Amino acid sequence: MSEDAPIVFDVGVVALAHSGTPMSGTALGYVRDAIRGGLDAVVPYQTLFGAHHVLHRNYDFSREEATYVLTNFLDARRIHWYAGPGAADSREGLVIAGEHNIEGWDGFYAHVAQATGATTVVGLDDDFECIGLDVEIPLTDEERATLHDYLAPE
Repeated sequence: MSEDAPIVFDVGVVALAHSGTPMSGTALGYVRDAIRGGLDAVVPYQTLFGAHHVLHRNYDFSREEATYVLTNFLDARRIHWYAGPGAADSREGLVIAGEHNIEGWDGFYAHVAQATGATTVVGLDDDFECIGLDVEIPLTDEERATLHDYLAPE
């Protein structure tokens, strides 16, 4: 991760940081650092809608609870909130996704990174490495396995 370049937060990290699970600690540390201005963080507004969905569906938050924690996060003034996607952002993200055989959301995050000069994405998977972006995964392999088990349907 370049010390001078901004970093992009994806939906998985934002949701995990707010989930209150035993695996939340490191992700929450990234979010706190961003809120305090210790990280030059870029968060697309759309990430909040995805995190709302994930908090409700996967972490058993009520919609009201998810709304509360994410609207508080939205008040963070030191985060660079990315306004896209318009048609151009959407097209670029989809082109990246198609060229690199990754999910559309990951293509969008890669585009946001390129558009903002970010060289790193903080996320829960390493799909961004094929695009030449650094990836910070705030979980150990053991924590990722625990999270996978936690989120697995019963």
